[in-house]
Amino acid sequence: MKNILIKNANIVNEGTIFLGDVLVENDRIIEISEGISVKSADTRVIDADGQYLVPGMIDDQVHFREPGLTHKATIETESRAAVAGGITSFIEMPNTVPQATTIELLEEKFAIAQKTSWANYSFMFGGTNDNLSEILKVDETKVAGLKLFLGSSTGNMLVDDPKTLEEIFSKTNLLISAHCEDESTIKENLAKHKAEYGDAIPIELHPIIRSEEACYISSSRAIELARKTGARLHVFHLSTEKETHLFSNKEPLAEKKITAEVCIHHLWFTDEDYKTKGTRIKWNPAVKTQKDKDGLWKALNDDRIDVIATDHAPHTIEEKDNIYTKAPSGGPLVQHALEALFEMHHKGRISIEKIVQKTAHNPAILFEIKERGFIREGYKADLVLIDPNAPWTVTKENLAYKCGWSPFEGTTFRSRITTTFVNGQIVYENGKYLNRGIGERLTFNRG
Repeated sequence: MKNILIKNANIVNEGTIFLGDVLVENDRIIEISEGISVKSADTRVIDADGQYLVPGMIDDQVHFREPGLTHKATIETESRAAVAGGITSFIEMPNTVPQATTIELLEEKFAIAQKTSWANYSFMFGGTNDNLSEILKVDETKVAGLKLFLGSSTGNMLVDDPKTLEEIFSKTNLLISAHCEDESTIKENLAKHKAEYGDAIPIELHPIIRSEEACYISSSRAIELARKTGARLHVFHLSTEKETHLFSNKEPLAEKKITAEVCIHHLWFTDEDYKTKGTRIKWNPAVKTQKDKDGLWKALNDDRIDVIATDHAPHTIEEKDNIYTKAPSGGPLVQHALEALFEMHHKGRISIEKIVQKTAHNPAILFEIKERGFIREGYKADLVLIDPNAPWTVTKENLAYKCGWSPFEGTTFRSRITTTFVNGQIVYENGKYLNRGIGERLTFNRG
C-alpha cells in the first residue's frame, strides 16, 4: 500500500468547510492539517485544488440482488457502480432469493461480499411472521439491523401479523428498519383501478394506489408500536409531506429512538415525471406530488429526516417496460448518488455540509458504525473527491449497472466525482475502476 497525501482540498466535515491537507497511511487517516509535507518516497500526492473532500457516503438501503436475482445485478457490479457514485459503504436488504431470514443464509451473503465487493458492506437480517427465534440469534455488533416489510414489495416478505410485530418490537435489541405502506389500503385501491383499467392501469395512478394514506397509516402505526415497546425504529424512504410531521428534531440524533430516511428519487422526481419516465420511475413507495417533495426537503433540512439513501433496486429494462401491474418497482441509483445531491446543492436546495451530514455522519451515528463516516484522524480512510465545476451527461455508454439503464439518462450534472478511496485505497479515479475486493465488513459499536 502506498501512502496518499491529498493537498489543498476543501475539506467538508462536521458542519464546516476548510482548506487543508489529509495524509492517509495504509487504511487510516493519519493527519489532517495545513501544509503537510511528504514524509516518504512512496507517498502519492494528489492536488485537490478546487475540489471538495468529503467522507464517503454510507448508503443505508440498497438491493444488490445477489443471490438468486443475478440477472438484474450482483454485489460485484453494483458495488462497483456505487464507488463511482461516492458510496464507500452500503447496507443491503434481505429480499434476495433465498431471503436472508436465517443466520446461515445471511452469512452466505457476507461471504460473497468478502470476495467481490468494491465497497464496505453490511446486510440487514429479514424479519418474517415466523422467524423470531432466528432474529434473536443475530449478533448486533456484526449485523446492521433488522428489516421489516410492513407493506409488500419485491420478494413479498410482508410482516402483517400484529401479535408477531409486537413480539419482534418487544424482544429484539436490533435497530428495526421498516418499509411502511398499509397493505389493505393498497389492495383496495388496486382492486378499484383494476376493475376500471384491467392490467393496463396508467402509471400516473401509482401514487394514488400506493397513496399518502397507505404510507401514513403504516408509518404512524409503526411509530406507535415503537413508543409502546421502546424499540429502536428507523423508517425507510419517506415519500409524503404528511409523514414528516411524525418525526422530531428536538433531540440529538444519538439520543433518538425513532428516525427517518428519505431517498434521492423522492427528492428529485414528482408525479409530473410519470408522463416522460413512465414505469422507469415506478418505486414503492411511489413518487408523489410537488407538495410532498417540498415537504420532504423541508423536513430534511430542519433535521426531522435524518438520512439520505438511494434504495438502489435494479431490474432489467425488459422487466421495467411492462404494463403497470407487471412492471416491478425500483430502479438503479447508486452510481449518481452524490452527484445528484450536489446538483440539488447547485439549485439551492441543500448545503454541502448538510449533504455530508445526511449521507455520511448521520448513518454512522444512527447505525453506530465503527470508525467511519467522518474525516477524523485514526478513522478509516473512506473518502471522495468531487469537482463542483466539471459538467458531464449521463448516457448508456457511461453506466456501470448490470441492468444497463438509469432514470438519470440524459441528465447533465455540474459536479463530477474524480476519486473514491475505500480503506485508504483508490478504487475509482477519473472514470477508471481500480482495486476491487478491498471492501470490508462493517462493525458496530454496540452491546
